[in-house]
Amino acid sequence: MSEPLTEALARLRVLLLDPDGLVRAVASGVQKGRRPAWRRIEARYVDLKSGRHLQVTSYDATQAHTANHAVGEPAAVAVDALLAEPFGNWHVDTSTETHQLRVTKKLDAVTHTRRRDQPVVADRGHDRDKERLLPLDDPIFAALGLADEHGRIKPSRQAKVRQVEEFLRQLDAAVSDARAGGHLRRPTSEDPLRVVDLGCGNAYLTFAALRFLGEVRGLPVAVTGVDVKEQSRAHNTAVAERLGLQARFEVGTIADAVLDPAPEIVLALHACDTATDEALARAVEWDAALVLAAPCCHHDIAAQLRRNDTPSPYAALTRHGILRERFADTLTDGLRALLLRLHGYRVDVVEFIDSQHTPRNTLLRGVRTGTRGSVSAASAGGLAGVDREYDELVGTWHLRPRLAELLGR
Repeated sequence: MSEPLTEALARLRVLLLDPDGLVRAVASGVQKGRRPAWRRIEARYVDLKSGRHLQVTSYDATQAHTANHAVGEPAAVAVDALLAEPFGNWHVDTSTETHQLRVTKKLDAVTHTRRRDQPVVADRGHDRDKERLLPLDDPIFAALGLADEHGRIKPSRQAKVRQVEEFLRQLDAAVSDARAGGHLRRPTSEDPLRVVDLGCGNAYLTFAALRFLGEVRGLPVAVTGVDVKEQSRAHNTAVAERLGLQARFEVGTIADAVLDPAPEIVLALHACDTATDEALARAVEWDAALVLAAPCCHHDIAAQLRRNDTPSPYAALTRHGILRERFADTLTDGLRALLLRLHGYRVDVVEFIDSQHTPRNTLLRGVRTGTRGSVSAASAGGLAGVDREYDELVGTWHLRPRLAELLGR
């Protein structure tokens, strides 16, 4: 259920100004028609020589900027300035609860609060490692070759660990959002939440999702990984057995994977080119409640742009190879989002990790609401508006997206 944004932000303000209870707050995303001054901000309280301060780290496109504000009036001024920024999402952790706030297209707020099983104590140190959803000494990191025998992350694998960590943050927020909206059921030990990782490879994400959802979130979960390589199945099965984890691995293509009963959460991290389309199509086919896909390369639409005549007046977008490739990336994921909306999903396209760690940092996050085209109901005439928007876009550029073919459009 939605509520006035001002009321939700007022409650958030109380949490942000609690120097004893706040663990960490993160704001990101944009509100409709507005853009905040920063791409993302993080806030927490730290203990300096001069006393406790609210530390705000603001991220622009290239770097982080940190400022400390003393508890009291300076912190209140800083918090009011942050809440005035048109961020689309807030995630606030306190010692006893986790709070999610999402701003809707109508500029209302959808909120969800989850009480922690056990209270946590915030680290107020000025210099400390980022709070992690999975501790770096978790045995899965060593078992997957990301950490050495002493539990230290290998320097060459830091980027992979960061990708997994940030993907888990998106998964955590998406699961909370879907459950708050009644789109994802409450699992039981007899009927656990069914998760599939399509194109799992060495199963970094598969095992991380299993550990996080099962151990950290305390949700009964059954995880399956699918990959075309028998070597991957054998390796991942051996890792699961060594760690004592209940995970199943299958050999096969994404398109031919047989899962019965159907999964409720579909994950696909960096599936190459149209493999992402296959993963999205299977999610639609299975009526998955939640889908998170981080696309890799976008050759299909890029090739069509090279073959087709560029419509006027957009020649400058495709004349140069690098611009054509970047435009193809944007066009591909925009069309994917439209097609998912036409099949009953509320879709967000977000950056899930800084580009310095990987250039493939876009995440498509879809929650099945069952209302086709509902995201644009107010602005584009509901389903007919989304349908028309899609048809005009592919018609203008003379495109045939692979996902459209897979969905029979």
